[in-house]
Amino acid sequence: MITGKSGRARLAAALVSVAAMAWALPAAAGQLHVQVTADGAPLEGAVLSLHGGDAAVPGQAVMDQRNTAFEPGVLVIEAGTAVSFPNSDTVRHQVYSFSPAKPFELPLYSGTPPEPVVFDVPGVVVVGCNIHDWMIGWIVVLDTPHHARSDAGGLARLEVPDGAYRLQAWHPRLAGDAVVRDVTVPGDSVSLSLELGPPPPERRGSDRLRALQDRLRSLRKDEG
Repeated sequence: MITGKSGRARLAAALVSVAAMAWALPAAAGQLHVQVTADGAPLEGAVLSLHGGDAAVPGQAVMDQRNTAFEPGVLVIEAGTAVSFPNSDTVRHQVYSFSPAKPFELPLYSGTPPEPVVFDVPGVVVVGCNIHDWMIGWIVVLDTPHHARSDAGGLARLEVPDGAYRLQAWHPRLAGDAVVRDVTVPGDSVSLSLELGPPPPERRGSDRLRALQDRLRSLRKDEG
């Protein structure tokens, strides 16, 4: 279950309706199509997951730092995954999180830390930088291999064996915990509503620092 909160943006009410339709596929497999919209428009980047079936499969993942921003801004992984935090910027970063699912800190560094960070507890981990306070990222740790993100059209598709599941929906701007609904595949038609806040404003100083980084890169090229 996801219980973390972004806790960053001031929340303004906006309804997101998620209409999900399931139908049978051959060989006892099911497919869940999810359409995600916000105020009647498609919503990109919602994380949809189905829980109650197969166990998570740990792996490896990367959350980079480029132009004083985390890339990707939202990383979806399965419990037990080891995440590397390379620093591709010309300035040093100090990556940390106070989230209950994984509190950690990487002291001020350049390049790539020698050891990845293992995220073994499901939940949402909000990641920041102690040096550049406008940097924020989210790591969504799931206890299931059945997950997808809505695309630019607000669409997501999950393929799972037939059975009963908990459908879970999360978004970085979600006002509160993930929305959960019991579903059956095949056979269910599901409607969910999420309350969102506005996108966080870009923090002051980021443009100035990026301009400085560009200048440093230019000087290094001239020296070469």
